[in-house]
Amino acid sequence: MSGEKELSVWTRPRSQRREQPALSREQIVAAALDLLDAEGIDALSMRKLGTRLNAGATSMYTHVASKEELLELVVDEVYGEIAPPAPGEDWRADIMLFARNVRAGLLRHPWIGSVLGEAGVAYLGPNVLRMSEGTLAVFEAGGFSLKAADRALNTVMAYIIGRATSEAAWLTRLARRGQNEQEWAERLWPAAEEAVRAYPRLAALYADQRGQDQREAREREFEDGLECVLDGLATRLK
Repeated sequence: MSGEKELSVWTRPRSQRREQPALSREQIVAAALDLLDAEGIDALSMRKLGTRLNAGATSMYTHVASKEELLELVVDEVYGEIAPPAPGEDWRADIMLFARNVRAGLLRHPWIGSVLGEAGVAYLGPNVLRMSEGTLAVFEAGGFSLKAADRALNTVMAYIIGRATSEAAWLTRLARRGQNEQEWAERLWPAAEEAVRAYPRLAALYADQRGQDQREAREREFEDGLECVLDGLATRLK
């Protein structure tokens, strides 16, 4: 129907207009990704992006109809940096490697966690589809039915995104304050130990964790949590 708003950038045919040969969708997405990485999600606007590209609104909207469409494209671009997994000899090892790669990709672009809920139907992007197809193949090769593989994929992605989003938000906050996480932990620890003094379980945990390398601790916690998720999924194969 003429004038009807499209559901997603992936449901709208790409423009065939040639009045603006110097500007492409790919250029818009690349510029948006650079802007987001440099200044964060609050800095992104179609006007600011147009200024960066020295492009008027008309040429911008020829390729991207809205900020939501732009986010769909940028999210898919980020997932395109992550190599799709392929079945090997050990499905758990394959998924562990995949999970590490996804987490690393999300931490390279710490703003992404705040936009995943706004990115429309980004899961229809070609890069996300390739990644999903490859991951389903890994689970199927490991003995999961297709439906079980789909549930396993959703579970693993929920864990990765949840953990990485929290990490990214935390690291971004520290960066804005000009601190690294080790310095912050050392400054906070006395107050934290005082706060948990009346809670013996928390006090024991805090005492055990004091002085540890914060980055290594985050890596270890991610790996341990992922192992728990995969342990649970493995029980479905019995």
